[in-house]
Amino acid sequence: MDKMLWIGMSGAKENMNAVSLRANNLANANTTGFKADLQQARSMQAFGEGLPTRVFAMTESPGQNFAAGALQTTGRNLDVAIQGQGWIAVQDENGNERYTRNGSLEIGPDGMLKNDRGQPVMGDAGPIFIPMPIDNLTIGANGNISIRPQGAPEDAMELVDRIKLVNPPNGNIKKTNDGLFELKDGQQALADANVKLSIGALEGSNVNAVEEMTQMIALQRQYEMNVKMMKTADENAQRAESLMRIS
Repeated sequence: MDKMLWIGMSGAKENMNAVSLRANNLANANTTGFKADLQQARSMQAFGEGLPTRVFAMTESPGQNFAAGALQTTGRNLDVAIQGQGWIAVQDENGNERYTRNGSLEIGPDGMLKNDRGQPVMGDAGPIFIPMPIDNLTIGANGNISIRPQGAPEDAMELVDRIKLVNPPNGNIKKTNDGLFELKDGQQALADANVKLSIGALEGSNVNAVEEMTQMIALQRQYEMNVKMMKTADENAQRAESLMRIS
């Protein structure tokens, strides 16, 4: 009976993990540049003393759905979205270079260019700082940032820096706990001049709310089935014990 209990218990655990993942996807259905997480589990033999006769469900790491989200036009000159494949380089709270599709940018009081999560945007030589005060700022499709200093003539635009845009293969990157992405080998991706930006637009989340709800309902039903399996195993064990007492 313990075989059935082991399968039901591990299966229910993975169902709950998957429900949590899908719930997180739903919570980020309106998060700029969010990439939906995927869940997967497979059967695995439990090795120990004796023969490997026990099987349990084990979590796999299939990654994320890298499909592009819908572009939302904002008309704001500090809103940028990646055209097609690519990432914007930012700095995490530990000072490490990470990658995101969130292009909702703003300028801090110290002139630092960052996204709406407070993560500094990386340029050719580190975080980008805008010399203040300015009358105008424009971002080009190639990531070039130009400014017109306060009081300067209309045509006195100066190139300040360039947003670091990268395009590593999707199979070489993974999501970190803060929702950013990094290379699996821990290295920094090289800037890619072929990555282009759409100015005055943001990329929405690629989460399909209807699909996520459907998956959650299916997972909850699977969870209930695994719980019933555990109850059945317990009932069978009690009946077997009763038979042994009779004999």
